[in-house]
Amino acid sequence: MPFAVIDGQPLHYIDQGTGPVVLLGSSYLWDRHMWAPQIEALSQQYRVIVPELWGHGESGPLPTHTHSLDDLARQALALLDQLDIAQINLVGLSVGGMWGARLAFLAPERINSLVLMDTHLGAEPEATRQYYFSLFKMIEDAGAIPEPLLDVIAPIFFRPGIDRESALYQDFRSSLQGFPRQRLLDSIVPLGRLIFSREDVLKQLPSLDRDTTLVMCGEQDKPRPPHESEEMAELIGCTLTLIPDAGHISARENPDFVNEALLTFLANHA
Repeated sequence: MPFAVIDGQPLHYIDQGTGPVVLLGSSYLWDRHMWAPQIEALSQQYRVIVPELWGHGESGPLPTHTHSLDDLARQALALLDQLDIAQINLVGLSVGGMWGARLAFLAPERINSLVLMDTHLGAEPEATRQYYFSLFKMIEDAGAIPEPLLDVIAPIFFRPGIDRESALYQDFRSSLQGFPRQRLLDSIVPLGRLIFSREDVLKQLPSLDRDTTLVMCGEQDKPRPPHESEEMAELIGCTLTLIPDAGHISARENPDFVNEALLTFLANHA
């Protein structure tokens, strides 16, 4: 995998296909494989770039002075500058949408179109923020994701009825189990705290271009329920597409539906 050195650390990324650029922003705790079905489908017509979050996949540790989602947006912009890419179509899921929208606020001239998937631009509700912080403390104390926590964390990402013996579920569970101690302490936990203590930027959403923005959400998304997406789509004035038979990682749970929706949207805007 190619990489760019940004803020002193190697940021690894996929770069596949040719044509207008589509940048895919991943969910927390997922590497580039989260987007495998989309990379395959979109790279037939587009140049698809998938940066891996700090501490995830092959990327290096969270750079020292990374304190906010605005820093993640700035770092993504630095990657585009290094690759000499002037404009992109940005598809961000979960935290990928959180920093993706901030990139659009920061540099609107760089964004041809924006898809916000299973994400929210408001602050994390206090109760869930405290809950996630308690999980981070347990991980920090253990220097690992303890076995009982694996079956607390993994289900958050999927629709309630997912087959827990399926390869999709088991592979993700195994990836959580495989995080090395130092990576958890240096990157995963601090990045999680950064994500879940984010500022509310909902008031900036009306500044996005309603005609080139799409909001999508899994119908059964638990951490980012559809009512949050409805609120965002209303503030932007853009279309909302609900993804059937999908929870938070809708790109993997219903890839055919997601691919068709993205290809249709990009055909009109990229």
